[in-house]
Amino acid sequence: MKNVLAFGDSLTWGANAATGGRHAFEDRWPSVLECALGGQARVFAEGLNGRTTIFDDYSIPTQRNGAKALPMLLATHEPLDLVIIFLGTNDMRTHICGNAAGSAMGIVRLINIVKQFNYKPGHEVPQVLVVSPPHVEPGLDLLFNDVMAGAGALSKEYAAKYAQVCAQEAVSLFDASKVAKTDPNDGVHLDAKNTRAIGESLAPIVRELLSLN
Repeated sequence: MKNVLAFGDSLTWGANAATGGRHAFEDRWPSVLECALGGQARVFAEGLNGRTTIFDDYSIPTQRNGAKALPMLLATHEPLDLVIIFLGTNDMRTHICGNAAGSAMGIVRLINIVKQFNYKPGHEVPQVLVVSPPHVEPGLDLLFNDVMAGAGALSKEYAAKYAQVCAQEAVSLFDASKVAKTDPNDGVHLDAKNTRAIGESLAPIVRELLSLN
């Protein structure tokens, strides 16, 4: 049995823009991925609303910096065969980063945390698969639009910037904007159909990386 860590933000947590709540367990992309792998792998879903790649956000009371959370989660779930890093949307806010290259450098830091972590004897260093986020669009929530001001154009730069650093670090990349579009209620989160599409699309990539039948 292979072990996969799905490390992300609200898109991994399963935030539902239409209700303000959470998608059903079976509709969240990590659950869909695990199901599609047919019992050959466990997918540990570690999504947190507002999580960034490497940046602190002092506008909220809980820790959202991915670089601070990742080592604890690697230790929690080891041994791991694959870590899927699906972050960057929250970095798009101008008070966080507001720069695609800055997020890409954050991804490099996270990749290096995975590669350099002090795993227990006999535990191999897991592979890494990076997922670049869907494109942000204006939504019906005007205040949220202001919080994400400029993210629409910026989000279209992410896949290319992530591709550069993933090639440099010799890890795999999947562009979620190719299969998922954001919910028009807020222009950032995903409806059930689109979060399922990510899990379904990742399945063949994960099968190949883990050499599953």
